[in-house]
Amino acid sequence: MYNARPVIIGLAVFIGLTTFPIWRALEKAAPAPEPELDTPAIQQMPEKLCVEATPTMRARHMQLLGDWRAGVVRDGRTVYAGQAGKKYEMSLQKTCLKCHANKDKFCDQCHDYAGVQPDCWTCHIAPGENKP
Repeated sequence: MYNARPVIIGLAVFIGLTTFPIWRALEKAAPAPEPELDTPAIQQMPEKLCVEATPTMRARHMQLLGDWRAGVVRDGRTVYAGQAGKKYEMSLQKTCLKCHANKDKFCDQCHDYAGVQPDCWTCHIAPGENKP
């Protein structure tokens, strides 16, 4: 093969440049945050149960909240039957934030880690904040 050396060097440079973002991301990978569950409301609960099981809430909480919003606003439904048939009011502030009042240590840690900015706070007031 003619010009084998320049071709091999060119391929090596090409592969290095195209995979650089992957190597860079792996270098900066940080461990996933562990949200703090030490709020007074959670500590007072005899059974520490959420609306759904923990793996479900980690994976689908935004879909659940979106379904709640649509159910309340469009269909007038205000009660959600969660795990074990327990009923909950379909409200971010009255249900979720009642227990998870530490938004900066619970919500924000994971959202910052994942690089997402949910639009919950355009309508809802975060715990401990005053409405402008």
